[in-house]
Amino acid sequence: MPILKRIIFIVLVSFLFVQCAKENQFLIEKGKVGYITKETTVLELSSIFKKDSIVSKLTLNSLDNKDKLFSLDDDEYLIFSVSGKKLLEISPTKQNDSLSKIKSIQIFDRNYKTDKGISLQSTFKDINENYLVNKVETTLTSATLFIDELNATISIDKKDLGINSFSREEVTIDQIPDIAKIKYFTIWFN
Repeated sequence: MPILKRIIFIVLVSFLFVQCAKENQFLIEKGKVGYITKETTVLELSSIFKKDSIVSKLTLNSLDNKDKLFSLDDDEYLIFSVSGKKLLEISPTKQNDSLSKIKSIQIFDRNYKTDKGISLQSTFKDINENYLVNKVETTLTSATLFIDELNATISIDKKDLGINSFSREEVTIDQIPDIAKIKYFTIWFN
C-alpha cells in the first residue's frame, strides 16, 4: 500500500507542476509576459516559442530591394500559434541585433492575463477596479491608459467612448464608460 500512495503522490505533484507551467505561460506581470522577461534576448525567442511560429517583420521586407536595405522599419517579431492565430508582437530595444533585449510586447491572445484577471476580454471597469490608471493620453483614434503597476499601456477605441474617431478632443478618466473594451494591450520592458 505505501507504494500506491507514493505513486498517487508523484502523479498529483506532477499534475500541479504541469498546471503551474501552463498558467505561467500566459501570465502578465511587470517586466514579464509568459516566459519572456526583461532579460530575454531576441535569440531566445525561438526556444521559448519552439512549438509556435515566429515571423520577423524584416523577413516580410525584401532585402533584395536596395531601397529597403537601410529602411527605418521596426524590427518586430510576430508570434503565431500552430493554428495560425496571432499571439504576440515583440519589439526589441536594438534593431537587427539577436542579442538585443525586449522593448515591448503587444498582446493579441485572450489567454494572456494578469494575476488580477485583466486580459483583452476585460472592460474599463475591470481595469479601474484592479489597477490605478496613472495617466490618460489621447491620440486621434484612441485613449491610452498608463498603468505603472504593470508598466503597461492599454488603448481604448474612441468609438467605445462615444467620441468622433479622428477628433483631437482630450479624454479624461471620468469620460470612459465602464463597458469600454480594450483595443490594444502592451507591456513595456524599460
